[in-house]
Amino acid sequence: MQVVTLCVLAAALAGQATGGLLPPERPYKILMLLPVGSKSHRNVFLPLAEALTDRGHKIVMLTNLPPASKNPNIMEINHDLPYMGNATQNMFDKGKKSGRCLGDFKYMLPFIAKELYKVPAVKKLYDKRKEFDLIVVNHMLNEVSAGPGGKMYIPKQPGRGGNKPPPPTQPHPPSFCPQIAYPFVHEVPFITVATPGMDHCQSAVYGNVLNPSYAPNFMVTFPLPMSLWHRLKNTFMHLYIPFFWRTWAVVPAVQKEISAQFPHLPPLLELERNQSLTLMNTHFSIATPVPLLPSQVEVGAMHCRPAKPLPKDLESWLDGAGSAGVIYFSLGSIARGETMPPEYRQAFLEAFRRLPQRVLWKYEGELEGVSDNVRISSWLPQQDVLAHDSVKVFISHGGLLSLQESIFHATPLLVLPIFADQPKNAMFVENSGLGRMLVWEELTADSIVDALTDIITQPKYKENVAKMSASLRDQLTTPQERAVFWTEYVIRHRGAPQLRCPGAQISWVEFLMLDVMGLLLAALLLLVFILRRLVKTVSTLLFGNTAKTKKE
Repeated sequence: MQVVTLCVLAAALAGQATGGLLPPERPYKILMLLPVGSKSHRNVFLPLAEALTDRGHKIVMLTNLPPASKNPNIMEINHDLPYMGNATQNMFDKGKKSGRCLGDFKYMLPFIAKELYKVPAVKKLYDKRKEFDLIVVNHMLNEVSAGPGGKMYIPKQPGRGGNKPPPPTQPHPPSFCPQIAYPFVHEVPFITVATPGMDHCQSAVYGNVLNPSYAPNFMVTFPLPMSLWHRLKNTFMHLYIPFFWRTWAVVPAVQKEISAQFPHLPPLLELERNQSLTLMNTHFSIATPVPLLPSQVEVGAMHCRPAKPLPKDLESWLDGAGSAGVIYFSLGSIARGETMPPEYRQAFLEAFRRLPQRVLWKYEGELEGVSDNVRISSWLPQQDVLAHDSVKVFISHGGLLSLQESIFHATPLLVLPIFADQPKNAMFVENSGLGRMLVWEELTADSIVDALTDIITQPKYKENVAKMSASLRDQLTTPQERAVFWTEYVIRHRGAPQLRCPGAQISWVEFLMLDVMGLLLAALLLLVFILRRLVKTVSTLLFGNTAKTKKE
């Protein structure tokens, strides 16, 4: 018996030494909530879900997208609300209006909150929520502007012209409103997955208020060290975004709709404080390093993987490029090539015609005027393409997952951001020397050729991205292992309250020590008052008669 015990102990220690995970105590049931999200959000959740099923766990995932996983232990439930689907959108039109006011969301998100819990499948899940060992919530609800045909669906509001949608607004606002899903987490352990990485608003909820003098906000980044003007702008963004969303416009309206359906539920922002952990889609090697709490776990590039074999015809075409190499061009899963304005499309066609490289272009739809060195495909295995030795540069929209894949596979970038955090990612690429950034409004065939030629011929870009790739890959455990360990940790420890920072439970007045400073200021004023009275009294006792005699 002792021999068996020693063998088990030795196996456990060996597993820990190699970074492996010990077997779970039992299979868990885990509910993942992505009621409003893009394919890219689901692409962050699926690696976690699949890694958990490899451990024997069962996953149920509520989404607004058709099922994508063939894993028998992952059940995807689409709530089928049409105005929350991932419909085709013209991202170029939306990108031009990215500066519009976000006020439309204070009408739309409450409407979603009102309708979501009327869906039978959602209501059934809600009734069975306590049967799950853990709930995982998507902390960002972007893409909520997508309605039928790519239009934003806005419910009828007084003075807003009925149900007619206004002009499309920014599709990726800082719409961190997971509060829509928070009725599910009442009295149930839950964690969040931060698909965009570090979000200063969410970090503050955990009690980790980031310093705006160096920590960027979600939407914009500035060169470090920041100038006085940049620090002022960054501070304003740090204050304005949570005020607009959480205090003024959106969350109060969502709270009203949720309270109407769940009158006995605690306030949503109070439920939010009960989250045990967040898995952040970032890593210090590919972002600005900031201080983290134990409850903030970096799992950036969790979806990245080693290359798989390419289809033989595609691999043969890439190999045939010779020393000139290949340029890979993709604008992600949402910005469809056929929606690209004609002047931009012609600029690319002309530029590619003048280049010696072959060009692999992910493009949906028919395309005329393509030169012989260009190959068009509506879908491509992106990571496998990026890992191929012939690929010299990746022309990208600057989406976070594409950026991580390019770094992971050490491929320099030419970024043309369209909306949301993409300009921020593009600035990171340029400031870090990973590639170049171009602006759509100034795009010409000459600028494309010049940028691509610079990236391909100057070795510094490849060297910089290779160094960052090596740093990203150099980890004690894989992001998937960390995500799985901490997910199971929260379940094993029944919500793991030991992870929670006391700063999350106090008001901003207490956190900033305003009451203490006020008390110290009052004490200082009282001390000054007492000293003045004391000096006056002593002066009167010592010099009072002399002063009176001189006066007489």
